[in-house]
Amino acid sequence: MHVFYYRAFNNNYGDFVPKDESENKVKEKTFIPIKAEDVMAREVVILDENDSVKKAAEIMAKVGVSAIIATAEGKTKGILTERDILKRIVAEGKNSRKTKVKDIMSSPLVTIGPSTDLEVAARLMFEKKIKNLPVSHENRLIGLVNLQDICRIQPTILRLLKQVMEPPKNLQKVLRYYII
Repeated sequence: MHVFYYRAFNNNYGDFVPKDESENKVKEKTFIPIKAEDVMAREVVILDENDSVKKAAEIMAKVGVSAIIATAEGKTKGILTERDILKRIVAEGKNSRKTKVKDIMSSPLVTIGPSTDLEVAARLMFEKKIKNLPVSHENRLIGLVNLQDICRIQPTILRLLKQVMEPPKNLQKVLRYYII
């Protein structure tokens, strides 16, 4: 696990740097780890797992989200992403009106808690080859963190992970876009 310290720049923007970075003479402030709850989307779209993929896609397009959490009897069961629809409906020529969300969603859910450090969340995304992590507290869904959120908020974490882990192919496009 890396230890990160917040450092201040003349332009008032911050960045996290490893503790042992000494070649950069920048004023270190205090230890401020960024947590999942700091960057998560708090409004998460949920849909019953028995609804059609067509309905899910329409809702995703209308609301402007790339993932929906699938539920059954009020409990989270899985996640449906644009990629799931593309690979499991469009590419296979399936009927989106007849196919249920539960037939193509990713399940079981990989979740994190609100106090999870972003570095841990990013590492989990790399290991599980996923771009979205639902955030739950006391078995209740409270938000969603995606890889793009982490890239925008804290690209240094991803740069460090790229040095020690090979990014999965399905994450490389996002990483190339946000991380130079």
